[in-house]
Amino acid sequence: MKNNETQNENRKYKYIVYIQFEESKKAYTFGSDIPYKEQDMVVVETVRGKELGKVCSDSILFDAKKVKGALKPVLRLATEYDLIQKSENDEKAKKAMKICHQCIENLELDMHLISGEYTLDRSKVIFTYVSDDRVDFRQLLKDLAGQLHCRIELRQVGPRNKAKMVGGLGNCGMETCCSRFLTDFEAISINMAKNQLLALNIQKLSGQCGKLMCCLRYENDEYTKLREGLPKINSQITFEDTRYRITSMNVLQRQAKLENKEEVRFVSFDELWPDRKKKNEKAKKLPKQ
Repeated sequence: MKNNETQNENRKYKYIVYIQFEESKKAYTFGSDIPYKEQDMVVVETVRGKELGKVCSDSILFDAKKVKGALKPVLRLATEYDLIQKSENDEKAKKAMKICHQCIENLELDMHLISGEYTLDRSKVIFTYVSDDRVDFRQLLKDLAGQLHCRIELRQVGPRNKAKMVGGLGNCGMETCCSRFLTDFEAISINMAKNQLLALNIQKLSGQCGKLMCCLRYENDEYTKLREGLPKINSQITFEDTRYRITSMNVLQRQAKLENKEEVRFVSFDELWPDRKKKNEKAKKLPKQ
C-alpha cells in the first residue's frame, strides 16, 4: 500500500533532479516540475528543513525505476538573497559552535563536537558530534535553545563519518577517499587484508578514522580471482623431488617463495603448477558467452 502511495505522490513531478550539498559528495534525488541545469544553485525541502544545494547534472525526465521512496521537492532557483543568507548562516554557525562547546564543557558531557550548521531559514541548527557512548543531552538541548532561540538537532555520527567530514591525507599521500569521492561506506574486514597477503599490522592497515582502510576493498575481488586454486601460505609441497614450505606468494608477479632447512627459492607459478597454466590458457581461448 505504501509503495502505491509513494508512486502516486511522485507522479506529480515531471523531472528528477540530482543535488549535492556542501558537506557531502553524495547526489540526492529530488522532484521538480521544471528542469534545472548542472551547477544551478537551488533551494530544496529536506527532512532537516530548507537547504541550499547544487545541481550536479542536468535534470532528467521522471522515471519511477530510478526513484526509491517519496521524493522531496525542489522549491525554486536560489536567489542572490539566498546566497547571502547562506554566507551569513555560516558565520552564525561558527558562533553557535562556540556556544555549544561551552555548554558541553559546563555539563561535562563525553561528546566531541564536529560541526554546526543552520538550515537556510535559520529555523533549526544542527550539531554533529562523535561519542563512544550514549549521551544524555536533555539539559544541553535546554541550554542551547535558551541561548540560540531556535530548534536544536544533535546528530551523532561514527568515526568514519567524522573522517569524511574533517578530511585529510591518506597513507598514499592523496586526499582521503571518504572525503574525496566515496558516498557510502561498505563493510571492510581483516579477511580482505589476508586475501591480499598483507602483513596484519592493524595500525598500518587503519585509516585516520581508526577503522580498516576503505581501499582494502578496491583490489580484493581481483586478488580473489588471482588466488583461485592456489594453496595456502605455509602449505607443504614437493618441487623437483624436494619438500618445501610455501612461506609467501606474490600473486601479481606470479611467484612463490619456497623454504626448507637447506635453502630458499623463488619459483614462478607456471613452474610450480604447469597444469594450472594450461587450464588458464585453455580458458582464455574459450569464446566469451
